[in-house]
Amino acid sequence: EAISMKDAEGEAGKAIKLIEPENADEGGSIMVKVALSPTGVDGAKANMEAELAGWDFAEVVNKADKAWNEQLSRVAIDTDDEELRTIFYTALYHLLTAPSVYCDANGDYCGADHQMHSGDFTNYTTFSLWDTYRAAHPFFTLAYPDKQRDFAETFMHIAEENGGTLPVWHLMGCETFCMTGNPGVVVLADLTLKGFVEDPARALDLMKQSAMKDNRSLDLLKEYGYIPWDKDSNNETVAKGLEYALSDDAIARVAEMAGDEEGQEYFHKRGQSYATYFDKATGFMRAVDSKGVFREPFDPFDASHRVNDYTEGNAWQYTWLVPHDPHGLIELFGSEELFVTKLDSLFVLDHELGEDASPDISGLIGQYAHGNEPGHHIVYLYTYAGQPWKTAELLRRIYKEMYRNAPDGLCGNEDVGQMSAWYLSSTIGLYQVEPAGGKFIIGSPLFREASIKLDNGKKFTVKAVNNSNENIYVQSATLNGKPYTKSYINYKDIMAGGKLELQMGNKPSAWGTAKEDRP
Repeated sequence: EAISMKDAEGEAGKAIKLIEPENADEGGSIMVKVALSPTGVDGAKANMEAELAGWDFAEVVNKADKAWNEQLSRVAIDTDDEELRTIFYTALYHLLTAPSVYCDANGDYCGADHQMHSGDFTNYTTFSLWDTYRAAHPFFTLAYPDKQRDFAETFMHIAEENGGTLPVWHLMGCETFCMTGNPGVVVLADLTLKGFVEDPARALDLMKQSAMKDNRSLDLLKEYGYIPWDKDSNNETVAKGLEYALSDDAIARVAEMAGDEEGQEYFHKRGQSYATYFDKATGFMRAVDSKGVFREPFDPFDASHRVNDYTEGNAWQYTWLVPHDPHGLIELFGSEELFVTKLDSLFVLDHELGEDASPDISGLIGQYAHGNEPGHHIVYLYTYAGQPWKTAELLRRIYKEMYRNAPDGLCGNEDVGQMSAWYLSSTIGLYQVEPAGGKFIIGSPLFREASIKLDNGKKFTVKAVNNSNENIYVQSATLNGKPYTKSYINYKDIMAGGKLELQMGNKPSAWGTAKEDRP
C-alpha cells in the first residue's frame, strides 16, 4: 500500500507500507522483493525484471550461495586450523562487500556530474581509496582481475565528469574528498602499469589533471615543491605531502611506460619531495615552514586529532610513509644500520600518544599502529633493508594478535576491506609495498599452501614446506621448479601461473638478503 509522506522540508514523497493480510497463518511467510536503482523508479523496475523476475525464494538463496562461493573460492588455502580458515574467509567476505555496483542492469548510471549516463562497463561506487590503495586494490588485481577494467573505467569516467579529478573517497556518485592525497591516482596508475587500461594515454592525462589542481594544498605543492605548514590552514601538511609524493611517483612510472620523458621527470621530482620533510637531526618526518625551517615545538609521540601535522597518527608512524622509494628513505637515515635501529625502536616504544589522540590509532605494537592504514607496509621495510626475518617475526605476531574469530576480531576500523586485505595478502605470502607496479614482497605464509585462480584457467600457488608456528622463516625458494633467490616476485610472473615453493625453517637464513635479491 502506497502512503504519502513529507520530509522535513515539506516535500511530498511516497513510501510503501506493508500490511499483513488478516488471514495470514501464525508463523506463515510473506513474500516481498525490492529493487534499487541510481537512476530512478523506471530503472529499479527494469532491474527487478532483469535480476529477480520470479518469486522462487529458494532459488534466490541458492543463487546467492553459488555466487558467493564462486567468488570466495578464487583463493584456496590448505590448513587444518578451522579458526584460521574462518578468519581468512571472513576477511575475504569483508573485502568483497565493496566497491558496490552503482548502475542499472543495462549500464545506465548517475555520474559524478549528477547527470544520467549509459556505459559499456559496470560502474562502481564506495571507494575508500586512502585505505584501499595500500592492499585491497593490489589484492583485487591478483584474485579478481576480471573486475579491474570496470574499476579503471569507473575512475576515468568520474574524472571526466568531474572536471578532471580522479576519485578520492567516492560515494554514490559524489566526491567526499575524505582523507589526504590522491589515492585514485595511485590505483589507476597501478591498473595502467598492470595492463588493465585500454587507453594508457587517457589515464595518464587524467592523472596529470588531478595532480595539477590548485585545491587540497596542491597549489602550495606546485609553488614550493612541498607543503609549508605556515601557508596551509588545514594542518596535516606532512601527511598530505607524503601522500602526494607517492601518488606523483606513480604518475612518473606511468609516464615512463608511455614514453613521456617530460612528465616522468616532473612527477619523479615531485615524488622525491618527501625528503624535504625529513629532519636528519631527529630522524623524523616533520612539518616545514615556507622558509625551510622545521616546526617547533616538536613531539614525535603527539597524535592530537585537532591540530596535527599528521593524519590519524604521529611522527613515529608517518616517518615510514615512503612506500614508493624505501631505499631512498634508507639513504636519508645515512645507513641501513641506522635505518634498522630506528625501525626496531618503532615496535618497542611504549609511550602515551597525548591528549585528544585520534581513536583510529589502535592495534599498537610499541608505536606501530596496525589498526590504521598508514603503517600497513612498515613491517615489510625490513626486507628492503636485507633483514626479511624481522618481517617474518612481526607478521606472525600480527596474524596472532590482531585478527581473531570473534565479533571484535579486528584491531581497528575495517575501512571498506583494507584491514582484511592486509591479512589476506600477507597470510598467502605476497604483499605489494610499492603502491604502483606490482612488486610483491614474499613474507611469511601462514598456510601450507594458498592458490589463486587466474582468469586464463591457470592458477598461482604459494607452497610453504614444513610451515608451522615455529618454522616462520624462508630458507630457500623455487619458482616453477627452478631456484629463486629474490625476496619479491613481480605481478606478471604471478599472473603467468605456476608455483612458488618456499622451504620454511625455525631460524633466520641468508635467503633474499643479497643486495641483488632485495626488492
